[in-house]
Amino acid sequence: MNMGIKTITTLLVANRGEIACRVMRTAKSLGLSTVAVHSAIDRDARHVAEADIAVDLGGAKPADSYLLIDKIIAAAQASGAQAIHPGYGFLSENATFARAVEAAGLVFLGPPASAIDAMGSKSAAKALMETAGVPLVPGYHGEAQDVQTFRHAAERIGYPVLLKAAAGGGGKGMKVVETEDQLAQALESAQREAQSAFGDSRMLVEKYVLQPRHVEIQVFADLHGNCLYLNERDCSIQRRHQKVVEEAPAPGLSAELRRAMGEAAVKAAQAIGYVGAGTVEFLLDARGQFFFMEMNTRLQVEHPVTEAITGLDLVAWQIRVARGEPLPISQAQVPLLGHAIEVRLYAEDPQNDFLPASGTLELYHEPAAGPGRRVDSGVREGDEVSPFYDPMLGKLIAWGGSREEARQRLLAMLEETAVAGLKTNLAFLCRTLAHPAFAMAELDTGFIERHQAELLPALTELPDAFWHAAARAFVQSETACVRADDPHSPWSATSIWRSGLAMETTLHLACGTEQRKVKLAPTDASRRLQTFRRGGVLFLKWNGELQAITRVDPIAAVEHGQAQHGGLAAPMNGSIVRVLVEAGQPVEAGTALVVLEAMKMEHSIRAPHAGTVKALYCGEGDMVSEGTALVELEGAP
Repeated sequence: MNMGIKTITTLLVANRGEIACRVMRTAKSLGLSTVAVHSAIDRDARHVAEADIAVDLGGAKPADSYLLIDKIIAAAQASGAQAIHPGYGFLSENATFARAVEAAGLVFLGPPASAIDAMGSKSAAKALMETAGVPLVPGYHGEAQDVQTFRHAAERIGYPVLLKAAAGGGGKGMKVVETEDQLAQALESAQREAQSAFGDSRMLVEKYVLQPRHVEIQVFADLHGNCLYLNERDCSIQRRHQKVVEEAPAPGLSAELRRAMGEAAVKAAQAIGYVGAGTVEFLLDARGQFFFMEMNTRLQVEHPVTEAITGLDLVAWQIRVARGEPLPISQAQVPLLGHAIEVRLYAEDPQNDFLPASGTLELYHEPAAGPGRRVDSGVREGDEVSPFYDPMLGKLIAWGGSREEARQRLLAMLEETAVAGLKTNLAFLCRTLAHPAFAMAELDTGFIERHQAELLPALTELPDAFWHAAARAFVQSETACVRADDPHSPWSATSIWRSGLAMETTLHLACGTEQRKVKLAPTDASRRLQTFRRGGVLFLKWNGELQAITRVDPIAAVEHGQAQHGGLAAPMNGSIVRVLVEAGQPVEAGTALVVLEAMKMEHSIRAPHAGTVKALYCGEGDMVSEGTALVELEGAP
């Protein structure tokens, strides 16, 4: 073996979720053993199950688990790992962690701590880039933080301006200021946010570029002085200043502009002695001018689209570079094949400002594998999505010979995907990719706000067509459950395709807060819809949203107190087989009053609260219709 090559046979991944699973997948393909670390509540997580060795860090919150540098290094040493991959988030851009790993005699699969330090402060990074000749957005990145300094800077560069936290990202501490009279209040607010999020209230101010595109360059450098760029990605579609759709290459980017941006990114990486995978982010305006924003000193969430258009495995490159191997190709040999688009599937509520959601994944179904299809995920059906960590469930990536082919393939993948048990952005992603403006590649960072009416339509009451489709699907899913022992039976299919029913059927169904009685005739036509059955719940995809449907026992509903004002009504058509009380009789809550036979079963109508029977409106043998008053009680509940 070359004496300059470091030995790495066991790799610890200091992360969780889909990135931990993705890193371990490549590590195993290279013959490495893998070590997972996990919090106490992640002991049954997918990344733990997929690792060869697992180490419990304890705790739940990141500060008590995934951010504990000493425990992670101790886990690496105890498990025999020679190297640590930080993934993204958590400690991935923490220079103290990188130094601690190296001090422990371990290999850090990331850049030198000095490079992380250089890009850790937005202000310092911009000053460094200015010296290196990398184009910058006009602005102020100095040390003085008084409002007068910012006022003078804003007047010099011209409104609108963008206030940004010097020490952080993710949209925190970021404010757009349109006029001078808004500046002081916006600055105070941004400083408070920055202090809370990063422990550092320092701000910078820049010219606010109207309708900018977010275009970033993937760079890679080795320990031998080689550095190249692996084309670019367009990450313009964002919510709350965070990416949600990414694609490569950037639509409409000329070869000349790609080269100029790529060379500027390499210049930025070389200026800080960079090693490994990194991303240089630029704003691109409508005139084709680009400006440095920041450099992410780690592997990016959206790296799969770069892998798709180059045919390269960036995690494998990280491992080989960390060992001391040179980059395997030159700049002229970097491929650019077809087009790739990625979407991030989040547990979040798009209708409520994309706030994160948590809960149990009652249903989790990924699209089928195939050419040009890739899913990077870190969850399984039945998992708990914790409020303590990033709510991303996974990423769906499609490749095609053209952008349109990739878009259509990704739409098909999204249609096959189903998640239930908590709110997700799945339907929002479908609407985004299907939007005519996206199809025409009319992209900029204001895309979601500009098309909000179409992408985030107001919630409406479910129509009659839904309830009929749900009823038919429910009947057929119950038949499928009966025939589940025959895997070749068409009744076991998850799509609704069969023709009519043998007889008229009535169902009482509930979906969310709505309930409906539905009658199905034998001649009713069926729609082909995606359905999944889990126990007593049928999940049906309707207009991109997965709806959970259950059968309702209307008698049981009455028994639990669903009574009309002043009386108890028949919850469904049937016959009275017994009357158990008489007028004037006092009764307790839960006392059986009347027995109704319906759908070949007897159901007891019970008192929802204590009271006195004021009147009886039925007798034994009577046929009653749904809604008919049966008993009237006196006495408030």
